[in-house]
Formats: sequence, C-alpha cells, structure tokens
Amino acid sequence: MHISWRPVCIIFILSCYVSALPFTECSFPKEVSQSGSHKSSNHKTNKINSEKTSDIALHGLLLWASMGFSTPLGILTIRMSSREGNGSTRSRVLFYLHVAFQMLSLLLATIGAIMSLKNFENSFDNNHQRIGLALYGAILVQALIGFFRPLRQKKERTYWYFVHWILGTIISFVGIINIYTGLKAYHKKTLKSTTLWTILFTAQVSCNALIYLLQDKVEYIKKRRVIPGTESTVPSDQDIRHLQNQNELLPVVACGKKNALSNLFD
Repeated sequence: MHISWRPVCIIFILSCYVSALPFTECSFPKEVSQSGSHKSSNHKTNKINSEKTSDIALHGLLLWASMGFSTPLGILTIRMSSREGNGSTRSRVLFYLHVAFQMLSLLLATIGAIMSLKNFENSFDNNHQRIGLALYGAILVQALIGFFRPLRQKKERTYWYFVHWILGTIISFVGIINIYTGLKAYHKKTLKSTTLWTILFTAQVSCNALIYLLQDKVEYIKKRRVIPGTESTVPSDQDIRHLQNQNELLPVVACGKKNALSNLFD
C-alpha cells in the first residue's frame, strides 16, 4: 500500500506552528502585556468595588429600616396601646401593629445579616460587626420572649414584662448606635461623604425621642382637659358640683397665691 507523506508533513508542520504560538506571544515586549493586564485588572477592580459599594448601601438601608424605623414605631405603638382600656378594639389594633412592626424588623435584620455573611468579609475585627452580631442575637431572644408571653393573671407576667421592656429598650438604643458606626464604616470603606445621612438620621431619632417623651404629657393634658394656649382647665359638671359642696362646707379664708411648681405637681 502506497502512503503519501506530503499531507502528513504538512499536518506536522502546522501542529508545530500552532504549538509555538503561545511562545511567540510571550516574546512580545513586557510593557505591552503588562499594560494590558493592568487595564483589565483595574476594570475588574472598579467593577468589584462598585458592586460591593451597592451591597454595602443596600445592607445599610435594610438595617436602618429594621433598627431605625420599624423598631421605634413598634415601641411607640405599644406605648399607645397601654393607654387604652384592656380588651378595647383600639388597644388590640395597636398591639397587633406592634407585633407587625417588630416582626418586620426581625425579617429585615435577618436579610441584612444573611447579606453580610454572604457578600462581606466577616472577620469581626471592628466594633460595627461585633455590635451587629450581638444585636442580632438579642433580637432573636426578644422575639422568643414576645411569643412566650404569660397571661395577665399569672405572677410571672411582672417578671416577663420587665425583661421584655428592658431588653427592647437596650436593643433600640444599641441599634441606633450601630447605625452610626455603620455610616462611619461606609465612609471609611468607600470614601464617600455620609454627613447628609448622619444629619437626616439624627433628625429622625430626635423626632422619635420627642414623640416618646410627649406621649405621657398628651395623656395628662387630655385627662386634665387643658385648652392649648391657656393655663385654665375645663371642669366637668361633676367637678363643679364637688367644688360647690366644698365651698359650702369650708369657711372663707384668705389664701396666698400658690407656687407654679406646686400647681405642676398637684
């Protein structure tokens, strides 16, 4: 059988040439290859930094919605429900709003924690990560305490209320602090200014604190029926009859002007 060696030689020469192509590429000047690799690496680094910046911003938004918005609203609603009569429709609605806000806060914090574990470096070598880990554990404990609420007639209800109240207050306070540390960490990581966000969040916290402090005063004003803008009260018919009876029984004596502080604490 006659074998033609010409095609075999051609295939062998082409294979040798193809195998030599990588070596001919490496023989180009290093400056060209290095500049190309620097451009690709810089492009890749910028893309990674942009994606990570977006993830950090979304993480911060979720935790603000959890600890900076939903949790304070839950606290304000439960304080409003405690002023209502037990078993009333308004009290039940406010109580369920409190539960809804706190469950939403737990859900958002869980999403933010999963996102942090998945996308960020969690070496826990800074205060923001350490506080966040402890805070998330406290949120889970608080949710379990809320579900296992004793009945009102039981003795354990008093201890439960104290633990639930003190832990909720600590969570709200520490959560606000951790939002500030998160803004600081975001500025350090991305070199972007967070002054505007810090001012807006401080204004929101101040409004929440003012509403919290005024809740008791509003109830006091309603009970005393004080007319806004004046210092007089509007007595009821029963109060008028009671005062008339006292005036009939008591002798008329001169009395000095009462101190303003005395009027405040009466």
